[in-house]
Amino acid sequence: MDELDYKALEQIPIPEGLEERLSAKIDEWEKEEKQQKAQHRTLLPRTLRYTAVAASVALVFGVGYHLLSQEQYVNLAEQDTYQDPLLAKQEAERALTLLAVNLNKGMGHLEKAKALGDKTEKTLNEQLKVLK
Repeated sequence: MDELDYKALEQIPIPEGLEERLSAKIDEWEKEEKQQKAQHRTLLPRTLRYTAVAASVALVFGVGYHLLSQEQYVNLAEQDTYQDPLLAKQEAERALTLLAVNLNKGMGHLEKAKALGDKTEKTLNEQLKVLK
């Protein structure tokens, strides 16, 4: 490879006005960059303002709708689901039995997973002892 000859480069004449043109171009780029940043700064708060207003309006309507519909649910909550206490007791027992059965199934799976985890941990410890 040819080496760069700095002395020869220093001998090349610089065109007149080059420094002024470069400075002007750099100043122009800086000015454009500042304008873009200023435009971005003003665009974001305007959009944010509109979004905040829309969210506030949606919140007011949502809370109002909830409060109006709440009156219907209060009337329903005051009524009993079952008029016959014996039937209510039987239904509660059925629901609790179903819950207990499903909970026991889950506990069985948990015990199997724990046994598998213990077995894996034991194997891993044995392998680590061999490596030491």
